[in-house]
Amino acid sequence: MTWHLTSDLDEFEAAAGDFLRADPVRNTVLLTVVASLRASGAGAYSDVPPYFGWYADSETRAAFLRTPPMPVIVTDAPAGAMESLVAVLGGVLDGVPGLNGPSETVAAFAEAWHAATGRQPTVAADRRLYRLTELVPPRPMPAGGARPVGDVDRELLAGWFTGFAGDVGEAMPDAARAVDRRLRNGELLLWEADGVPVSLAGNTTPVAGVARVAPVYTPATLRGKGYAAAVTAAVSRRALDAGHEVILFTNLANPTSNALYQRLGYRGIGDWSLIELG
Repeated sequence: MTWHLTSDLDEFEAAAGDFLRADPVRNTVLLTVVASLRASGAGAYSDVPPYFGWYADSETRAAFLRTPPMPVIVTDAPAGAMESLVAVLGGVLDGVPGLNGPSETVAAFAEAWHAATGRQPTVAADRRLYRLTELVPPRPMPAGGARPVGDVDRELLAGWFTGFAGDVGEAMPDAARAVDRRLRNGELLLWEADGVPVSLAGNTTPVAGVARVAPVYTPATLRGKGYAAAVTAAVSRRALDAGHEVILFTNLANPTSNALYQRLGYRGIGDWSLIELG
């Protein structure tokens, strides 16, 4: 088996699309990024073109993608794939901040990276993937209600996207671009209390029957009032009513959000890690 690299989205989908769609829950991030690139073009995330890879013999068994300046995102992979990924990417990895994927795969890459370079990656975040089993609305429900976002909310959303990225330890190089993409797709809801936006949640455009809740954000001064639970329940209900399976990631370092999502009916199904290569 060997890794194949390309910057051509059509080539990547032809080679890895069936593999990714065979497990749309665990491959949710790659599938939604591919869908965004398909809908919005190579500039969906930045002006630097993305690149892709897949690991195959007679069939594809792993895949990765990168939308600079973000880390590489990788799927589950068979034993030995991460050693060859380090070797194949070589100079392409120069300047890449890290790798994000299932924890076992990322740990194998970190070990191979250290063996090849002598440098020890550091874990930047540990995350858990949750699946919604049965939605349990929050009680009591806070004042206000959910509404779709519009162009009038664009400036507010850009600031909140940046705040969300800071909270979860992710880069947000172009919040305005991210907001515009999500606005075009109608993916976001705001919770308003007394006519004032107080919390945000969204879900990705569904792919292969799966919608991922992201982001969920409440400004620090408005937290602890139940707004995040309410808007998360609203966006989850919207996705469920459309017939989709609903999932989300949490940062394991945040016990508040993990407890919140479990109260709403989400159950953990796997762990993911983000490492910085250093």
